[in-house]
Amino acid sequence: MISSLSVPFARRRAAARLAAATLVSGLVAAGVIASAGTAVADSAADDTGVGDTAAGGTGAGDSAAGGTGVGDTAAGDTGVVAGVARSEGGATASMDGLKTYGAAVIHGDAGDTEVSAGLFEMSVEGGGTLQTYCVDLHNPTQRDAKYDETPWSGSSLGADGDAGRIRWILQNSYPQVNDLASLARKAGITGGLTEQDAAAGTQVAIWRYSDDTDVVAVDPQAEQLADYLHKAARDTAEPAASLALDTGAVSGRPGELLGPVTVHTDADAVTVTPPTDAAADGVRIVGEDGKAITSARNGSRLFFDIPEDADPGSAELTVQASTTIPVGRAFTAESRSQTQILAGSSESTVSATVTATWAKQGAVPALSAAKNCAGAGVDLSAANQGDAAFTFDLMGMTYTIPAAASRTVTIPLQEDQAYDFTITGPQGTESRFTGVLDCKTQTAEISNLTTQTLSEPSPATVGGTASDTTDTNLAETGGSSATPLIAGTAIGLVVIGGAALLLVARKENEARD
Repeated sequence: MISSLSVPFARRRAAARLAAATLVSGLVAAGVIASAGTAVADSAADDTGVGDTAAGGTGAGDSAAGGTGVGDTAAGDTGVVAGVARSEGGATASMDGLKTYGAAVIHGDAGDTEVSAGLFEMSVEGGGTLQTYCVDLHNPTQRDAKYDETPWSGSSLGADGDAGRIRWILQNSYPQVNDLASLARKAGITGGLTEQDAAAGTQVAIWRYSDDTDVVAVDPQAEQLADYLHKAARDTAEPAASLALDTGAVSGRPGELLGPVTVHTDADAVTVTPPTDAAADGVRIVGEDGKAITSARNGSRLFFDIPEDADPGSAELTVQASTTIPVGRAFTAESRSQTQILAGSSESTVSATVTATWAKQGAVPALSAAKNCAGAGVDLSAANQGDAAFTFDLMGMTYTIPAAASRTVTIPLQEDQAYDFTITGPQGTESRFTGVLDCKTQTAEISNLTTQTLSEPSPATVGGTASDTTDTNLAETGGSSATPLIAGTAIGLVVIGGAALLLVARKENEARD
């Protein structure tokens, strides 16, 4: 738990992060209130950078693009480049909380702050348990937050030159090394190690690399372990995904085999679940020999066999396996909750999906998306296997994918910004992409957040209202007892903003009368 040793450094960071979210929420609420009067709505849009398109919802086309909350100029600067995004499969889990931990002290410019440091546990959807450490010290953890297995490139580890050293620490410390007497001897510890000491020392060593933070363990044995791990760490390679497909979408014509879709996994066997939607009537999943298959393994190439007389449509294929997830895999939250890195895994359920779209003529796009932390955004990939160009609008820009061509558009986002956009294809199929861009361990300054359009997301989209955050934050490694004050500030911003807008509207009405 955070204690008041001096001015709370970690608390100040958490407060800045939540205040930024509060500012976004206040702008959203102000926009809703302002819609009662046209003059007021236009004025509010000018003051906050929220344009008419951005004020739209999360449907298809322009309104969906507005939901991303990114300005037109930024989108235009990015342009369109060739490329195809990979499918991000693997495990999905929910945060249970901090389970085995000790205490640590962060030395900051504003003073010292005591935090709990150690192992978290998460429950895997479909079965299994994960043990993780935090690689995102200054951000809060949300209880029950949903996490997805993610490549390093889609997390703060992608830009961290020491990510490989963090993996070495994981491989050479607790819980991978559960012989604590042996671990103590390697670290030169004479007093022995408890599980709590081992977890705290390991977490502190990781933080020194992941967050570039001056942090020490309170217990002498834990601190000695942290020093040993920090100094001994060596660069190691990123682990492969537990289960992934080399593309998230394919497209083509009826009567053809759509694909291939290649399976990448360390599991012994993968279950292939054919599409069951009515639109996929007669669609088979086959191997390279054209025979229907229900199981696969690493390297298997899968195809959608579409009947020649099939109407335009789409179908989704799911592959699933049970395996031990490789140590060092990153897990990022679907809401604002600190990034985790895997320290241990039971036999767990992992899965990946791919969508197929088909039509006899016209544009036939295949759409997929993946976070790109190096590019500060989300890569939206479109592969058009049709005989006509596919045109779509996104964030006020129009993009055209020629027939038989593939392109990737990098959607620029600000740090900690939620996104939610939908693109409708020629066949009426909708592809929706949602998430939060969480690529840095240090919170962006509020002044930076206000330079772009921030009409979306709503408080619910970004991970709960201010009062929800107060109830669900786990204070152990970045949450704060200051959150009630921040929650009150959020409510105040919304009320004050609404009152101000109504006052402006009243004065303008009186002037017109």
